[in-house]
Amino acid sequence: MKSAVETLEPTKVKLTVEVDYDELKPSIDHAYKHIAEQVNVPGFRKGKVPPRIIDQRVGWGAVVEHAVNESLGGFYGQAAAEQKLRPLGQPSVEVTEIPAKAGEGQLAFTAEVEVRPEIELPELGGIDIAVESTEVTDADVAERLDALRERFGTLVGVDRPAADGDYVVIDLKAVIGDEEVDSVSGISYQIGSGNMLDGLDEALTGLSAEETTTFKATLAGGEHEGEEADVTVTATSVKQRDLPEADDDFAQLASEFDTLEELTADLREQVASIKKSNQAVTARDTLLEKLLDAVEVPVPAGVVEAEVNRHLESEDRLEDDEHRAQVTVDATKALKNQILLDTLAEKLEVKVGQGELVEFLVQSSRQYGMEPQQFIQTLDQGGQIPAMVGEVARSKALAVALRKIEVKDGEGNVVDLSEFIGSDEADTAAEALETAVAQAAEAEEPEQA
Repeated sequence: MKSAVETLEPTKVKLTVEVDYDELKPSIDHAYKHIAEQVNVPGFRKGKVPPRIIDQRVGWGAVVEHAVNESLGGFYGQAAAEQKLRPLGQPSVEVTEIPAKAGEGQLAFTAEVEVRPEIELPELGGIDIAVESTEVTDADVAERLDALRERFGTLVGVDRPAADGDYVVIDLKAVIGDEEVDSVSGISYQIGSGNMLDGLDEALTGLSAEETTTFKATLAGGEHEGEEADVTVTATSVKQRDLPEADDDFAQLASEFDTLEELTADLREQVASIKKSNQAVTARDTLLEKLLDAVEVPVPAGVVEAEVNRHLESEDRLEDDEHRAQVTVDATKALKNQILLDTLAEKLEVKVGQGELVEFLVQSSRQYGMEPQQFIQTLDQGGQIPAMVGEVARSKALAVALRKIEVKDGEGNVVDLSEFIGSDEADTAAEALETAVAQAAEAEEPEQA
């Protein structure tokens, strides 16, 4: 088989492939066998019809078409691998030549396909990353303690205008023109949470129980999503959350500790742990941003369009142009990140161990509320395991890259992130262990008779 590549665009190539008859012959033989099992020819049993009779009765064209359809994907994959292409989408294939008759000629075809572009990443040693210090202040601990007190607080009705943080039971009605498009009654809403309509916080602030006001808002859901409505809201009651005193009794109520001093010491440790974890997250996100800023990443338009259409079709919103624009932005960003991280993983020669993959799959199964075994089996049946390996490799690539960069806090101190990003030594040990286990398993397999 001969193959050649022509670059059409930074993200698109044309692959030309020529397959001689001898390489195509196994597929031609299989085509004859398959057709022989399907046709009825007087004087011959099914499956025993010789090729020359099939050529006479069915025609060489049907045979070679069957052979080409069967083998085309394999030849394409082989040629793409030989040319070290990294396809990101489905190829557009055109067959330009087929054998004219048995024993002669060749199969030739072209395949245009969008591929991962070649990008040059900067040297990691020249990247500076700064993160916040893990110093825990008294204010940090007080904020954590107040959040805990909030969980044990009680709502008490108040006879005053509503203020930020108050809980208000409301009746709400939205009207567009003369049509009432939505209404709710008796729901509790905390002023300042911002999880309902824009403008609701401002409308409720200063409103006393049994008072009503009207404001304009853009609806965020339903069949009138995006339209402006006149919204009438009535506060039926106003309540504030009274917090318990921060003392030893509260410590015993809210924790396993006997004293407030012990509780606050534990909260201080929690805050320190969170800040340490946030350092790793910040370092990872900053590294990705700096890499994206340092290199131009061409994105295959066809791959983005296919993903956008898949997403919109799943939501039955193919005609929603505004939503399409937003999904296109998100899909472009996600693909750009994927291209960069795949390139980084290759540059760093990142390997995904079986233990790392299983750990990732188990964590993912929890997010979907499925048993790990069932989740893994579903992915395997759908051919999605390689995609999961890619996800792990991209995440690990950032961790491995961070090991090669000096991360510092605001005071210039070098930050040790090994708890979160691992170490090269640990990876080497894990690989050696997996290899030893695999070799031991092979040694225990009984020999075939």
